Amino acid sequence: MNSISKTEPSPQWSSRFGFLLATIGFSVGLGNIWRFPYLAGENGGGAFVLIYIVCVFAIGIPIVMAEMVIGKRGGSTPARSFKTIAMKDGLNSQWSLVGHLAVITGFLIIAAYCVVGGWTLHYIYLSVSGELADIENTASATIFQQLLAKPSLLIFWNTVFILLNAGVVIRGVNSGIEKAAKILMPALFILLVGLAGYGLVVGDMEQSLAFLFKPDFSKVTGFTVINAVGQAFFSVGVGMAALLTYSAYLPKGINIAKSATIICISDTIVALLAGLAIFPFVFLFDFSPSEGPGLVFITMPTVLGGFGGGLLTLAFFTLLAVAALTSSIGGFEVFVAIGRNQGISRPKSIGISAALCWVLGLTTIISFNVAADFYPLAFIPGFETATFFDAFNIIASTIGLPIGAALMAIFVGWFMSRQASAKILGFTTEHRVFRVWRFLAKWLLPFAILAILATGLRS
Repeated sequence: MNSISKTEPSPQWSSRFGFLLATIGFSVGLGNIWRFPYLAGENGGGAFVLIYIVCVFAIGIPIVMAEMVIGKRGGSTPARSFKTIAMKDGLNSQWSLVGHLAVITGFLIIAAYCVVGGWTLHYIYLSVSGELADIENTASATIFQQLLAKPSLLIFWNTVFILLNAGVVIRGVNSGIEKAAKILMPALFILLVGLAGYGLVVGDMEQSLAFLFKPDFSKVTGFTVINAVGQAFFSVGVGMAALLTYSAYLPKGINIAKSATIICISDTIVALLAGLAIFPFVFLFDFSPSEGPGLVFITMPTVLGGFGGGLLTLAFFTLLAVAALTSSIGGFEVFVAIGRNQGISRPKSIGISAALCWVLGLTTIISFNVAADFYPLAFIPGFETATFFDAFNIIASTIGLPIGAALMAIFVGWFMSRQASAKILGFTTEHRVFRVWRFLAKWLLPFAILAILATGLRS
């Protein structure tokens, strides 16, 4: 049973709006609400934000367009899409390895992502139970460390989060992913705007606005630029195979360039709103905006716990959970598409992928407790002190994503038929937008992405 049509017909988005919501949902995740604020804090605020916005237009939009062009033209699973295009254009069929790399990278990331998604569910429970009300920073840090120290608790919440994903994806593209996106994405924006609005009223919004939007270029270093490039690249979710898969479901007549622009601008707006929702409270309580990753799970419960009897904390972690869920759903759909291509039903595919994700998640979970001192790849330079979680992060995020995305840019910029890619984008080969996009794909994107790789390996 090799034919898709003999098992389950290839799905298709019911509308451009549904596709955009689902794709924005995948792109908008913890990277926007967790990673962007602390990176802005660590890199001086406004100058970083300005460079980041420039990078979104110069790097984010073109690379999203590149991945969508491959997915739309290939019309299948990531590896098969590359192989199909290669055969049509007289290229080496080994380009399919780029698709395989994207799938493996995405799987490693989603497995760890679901564990962090479980943290957000635990913090929702703590918010409802009142344990985060009027909490001090030391107690907040203790709660977080206690969570990481309990494998059974982490396993429980990881299981719940994976089951939430499975419950959506098993219902299909239209009744599951699209329908969920139409509920979850408006909820995410409402929560984010509400938190930012509340911060405007009760927090130190004046200092927050100055911090985020008043550039101080004296604080700009080479690492500031690289971090801004990296955030623009990572936040849109390229290189994880989900955009390839989602784009394979596109009906005719969808403007890819316009869709990619909407996706990246929406992603950026969410990141900026996250800054406006977080920093007013951080400055109000005289915390440092450069608290790092602990800003969300340690500092934010402290600064929000005294407002509204814990309701503000509940809203914040609900926002995080929604963002995590809309992103991980896209990752699971990749595995379902691969299963469908092999003649496996959607329920069985999601069952297998959920089980594999759960098992791999166990290695991430024990990295924080019982195996915290175990370094599985210590024999490899650079991995001497890397736990399972660290190793997966280095392999997937630091190495896999940049290499995969750079190869996609090279594929569309140097090898894929100019006429075919122009047709997919709805332009002639001489159109200004197409020529600029192809130039960026050929030259800027590979070098910028490889710079991210080099910086990540060096740090």
